[in-house]
Amino acid sequence: MNFSFFSCYSSTGCFECCIKCLGGIPYASLIATILLYAGVALFCGCGHEALSGTVNILQTYFEMARTAGDTLDVFTMIDIFKYVIYGIAAAFFVYGILLMVEGFFTTGAIKDLYGDFKITTCGRCVSTWFIMLTYLFMLAWLGVTAFTSLPVYMYFNLWTICRNTTLVEGANLCLDLRQFGIVTIGEEKKICTVSENFLRMCESTELNMTFHLFIVALAGAGAAVIAMVHYLMVLSANWAYVKDACRMQKYEDIKSKEEQELHDIHSTRSKERLNAYT
Repeated sequence: MNFSFFSCYSSTGCFECCIKCLGGIPYASLIATILLYAGVALFCGCGHEALSGTVNILQTYFEMARTAGDTLDVFTMIDIFKYVIYGIAAAFFVYGILLMVEGFFTTGAIKDLYGDFKITTCGRCVSTWFIMLTYLFMLAWLGVTAFTSLPVYMYFNLWTICRNTTLVEGANLCLDLRQFGIVTIGEEKKICTVSENFLRMCESTELNMTFHLFIVALAGAGAAVIAMVHYLMVLSANWAYVKDACRMQKYEDIKSKEEQELHDIHSTRSKERLNAYT
């Protein structure tokens, strides 16, 4: 009998503890963080592999080679983009953790631990700072999304030329890299449908894989933009919450001060009446 009672009490206490812990999780920030990590992972992973595939396509089928020395050519630019991808992955991994901490900081569980005054004073400043920073990151991701659409457009043109060649017999179509700014005007790097390199490129899986990798990277950048918008909504709600909490704290302080003054006045009058009666 006693064992079953203590067992039931223990299970009930554990259940209440679990409910309290689950209630302190910032689900909106958690969803935004998962979306941000998924978008950044798709953009960085697929973008890196797509850039590597682009290097192989340029060297194998367009017969381009790296320029000796410190000349800024397309291969150097691709290497720079890869390092930028490494930085984006590391930076937004840390930023997602910081936003999750900010979300936990403004929940009821942390408020119960640290009190109203501390959560409203520090949390309001943190929320304001993250709102401005997230807005700038959202604009940056919009630019990244627009920039990622450029290689998608280029590969779509190349894929369309390959497709039209197989559909229309005798078609002589050419793709000149100068029209995309990949090489200078003085260099003539074009490939036509009658050449052997073009046929081998269209038949290879490398072109199709690189094209789809860029599409997935574009989708990942779009997901990161959506995550930033979601974060802005969450941070704005948190800022409004801590602002209301600050006002409520001031109201409670004023109310407590007035009640104390009324109590002091009442005590003073009671003492005066007692002295007069005596």
